[in-house]
Amino acid sequence: MSDTFGIGVMEDHRVAEGIRVQAEHCRRNGAPVTARIVEAQLALMQGNTQCGQRIAHWPGLPLEDAMPLRLAGGFHHLLLTGTDSRLLPVYRGDIEAQTEVDAIVEAVTTEHDARLLPWLDGPPQTNEAGRSASFMAGLLWLSGRIGPRFELNEIGASAGINTMMERYWYDLGGVKVGPEGSPMRITPEWRGPTPPANKVEIVGISGCDQSPVDLAEHDAALRVKSYVWPENTGRLDRMDAAIMLASQQRPEVAKADALDWVVSRLAAPQDAGVVRVFNHSIVWQYIPAQRRDAITEAIEMQGRKATAERPLAWMILETNRETFKHELQVRYWPGPDEWHLLAEAQAHGAWVEWLENGN
Repeated sequence: MSDTFGIGVMEDHRVAEGIRVQAEHCRRNGAPVTARIVEAQLALMQGNTQCGQRIAHWPGLPLEDAMPLRLAGGFHHLLLTGTDSRLLPVYRGDIEAQTEVDAIVEAVTTEHDARLLPWLDGPPQTNEAGRSASFMAGLLWLSGRIGPRFELNEIGASAGINTMMERYWYDLGGVKVGPEGSPMRITPEWRGPTPPANKVEIVGISGCDQSPVDLAEHDAALRVKSYVWPENTGRLDRMDAAIMLASQQRPEVAKADALDWVVSRLAAPQDAGVVRVFNHSIVWQYIPAQRRDAITEAIEMQGRKATAERPLAWMILETNRETFKHELQVRYWPGPDEWHLLAEAQAHGAWVEWLENGN
């Protein structure tokens, strides 16, 4: 892959480093099996499959594009659909040696190259109900500052799993919220102080996505499930609960560009006494920088017009690209025009650490 001028070597180094960092990120988040699957893509780069060559010559930023996780979803899909079971002992943790994992991944890719290739076309639909624990904690905190009634607007809602969060039951360090009979039980390991036990009433909830997924459609739901890291059995159980709830009542997710949808929602009438909230989780990195800037400008401009009768808030659970910690931050208007760091959380909601300044 190298050439006389070293361009191929530079490409290989950039892509390989992205794969290694993604693998380490998986390990740090309790997914050693997924880490091995991701790391096996280093071996694929040296082969002649279409998938391997596309990885090796990836034109963008592999880590920011979540490129290694795209193909990992494709491998899991082969297992979930019963197409190929050779990776089963890897997923069970029976095979840990990276060279053995590499060989199995290469063999599976060689046989299913054409089927796997389209998985590299778009980013993972990383929808995870566990992240709603952070959002609910943020609402409990906001309730004591600008009111208990909320209209939620989720940017990049994917399959709308967190756009159903008003239907979930939560135990947040002993603070219990939501319908007790819900099949979705959100009970993260709680670290630090408990969030304030304020009243929360979600009066409206909707979202947008460029390619929304209909969980009530079997094949679409299975594709989303494929992106779940297979060793995280709790996540798979939550996914099944979300699919069941979506089949009863579909979440409201519009097919729309994030910027266009935010502008539209900001212009929509807002009921008095209701806090309009824009929220998103692990999606900001996928929105082009110029459109991120435009979304920020639009929300900030509306924030300066917010009143005590019609407040505005922005709540995010995104990755700090320097520390790789997932941080819950909130801004609200009227009020101090600044971000409040309320909590840090495990990538998929296994634990939440409430910070002192969150009280």
